[in-house]
Amino acid sequence: MSYLYLLDTNIISELIKNPRGVVFSKIQNIGEDTVCTSIVVACELRFGSKKKNSQKLIEKLEIILNSIKILPLTHPVELCYAEIRTDLEQQGKPIGGNDLLIAAHSLSLDLTLVTANVREFSRISNLKVENWLKPDENSSQSEEAEPR
Repeated sequence: MSYLYLLDTNIISELIKNPRGVVFSKIQNIGEDTVCTSIVVACELRFGSKKKNSQKLIEKLEIILNSIKILPLTHPVELCYAEIRTDLEQQGKPIGGNDLLIAAHSLSLDLTLVTANVREFSRISNLKVENWLKPDENSSQSEEAEPR
């Protein structure tokens, strides 16, 4: 498979809330085989559904996660993680641990991270970021952070 996009937690959450909404339409336009997600995102989603204790939500989540490839963390994710975390901490602009792993996962595979959390992820050098929930924010190319 040739994945191009890694879907963040908030994008898959939107897909669960609106199964035929903007995220679904975008996936249909670009092809299901171009999108994937991280095991870290799957962990966050499963935790959220378990915490809410909603069988309906758990069932919807299962349908979505069974239709999207979930990628494991593999080398060189840890190298990207170390680089990103060091850089952000030196700037005094750290981000959450799971977001660090998601960003490192996306960057290590040279994928565009699709998220509604553009502000936080745009701090990361060379990470391609798109927000499918606000298409007017996207140019024809992915938003990229300024080089260091």
